[in-house]
Amino acid sequence: MDEHERMHMIRECSMHGYFSDDELCPACNSEGKFIMRSGERDSIARKLALVLRHAPEKFDLEMDINGWIDVRDIVNKFKSSGRRQHWLRPHHLRAVSETDPKGRYEVRGNMMRATYGHTVEIELDLPTSDIPDALFFPCDPDEAENLVEVGLNPGDRAHVHLSLSIRAAAEAGRVHRSDPAILEVDTARMVANGETVWHAGITVYLAENVSGEYLSIIGPNDPELSLLRESWKEEE
Repeated sequence: MDEHERMHMIRECSMHGYFSDDELCPACNSEGKFIMRSGERDSIARKLALVLRHAPEKFDLEMDINGWIDVRDIVNKFKSSGRRQHWLRPHHLRAVSETDPKGRYEVRGNMMRATYGHTVEIELDLPTSDIPDALFFPCDPDEAENLVEVGLNPGDRAHVHLSLSIRAAAEAGRVHRSDPAILEVDTARMVANGETVWHAGITVYLAENVSGEYLSIIGPNDPELSLLRESWKEEE
């Protein structure tokens, strides 16, 4: 197996667990054991997003009130839905969860759920402590001033998604627009006023909504945002 092939797969180190898209374990340089190729991972992740965030009924799966589904049930339904994933086992889903760069999924024992991005109604039991004093939200530059007036609502999602940093918010915003504006959210004041903010993925936080009184626009000359814009120009 050549270096390029090893760089595009999930492997398991016996000491440090799963790692992906690295030739060797980042912690000890072990080559590790092959688990799955990146294409297989991406295919499973797309199905997991559908099942755990939006439509478990599409695979005839039952989700509890906190968004959990039995991993073994997911595996059985995925395997029966097509011959391409006949090899699938519960540890493959754990590997997808543990190597996801944004922490989109969580596995506890035999249960798995999405940590954010739901359009189905669930009751969150995510951490609410140690919330940063400020979080960030990307938006269309033409909408920024209006959002500061009216606030943020989740739209077709169950919650408003907030980012840990300007960079994380900008990267999320770039999915939909080339040069997003960034709003700063005064989460310290939100929490002090009794509003709940949940810590979901690695850089993602959730709120039911955010009043305009907690929002301000990051100026166009902000140093971090300026550096990001320069890097975007270099990528073009």
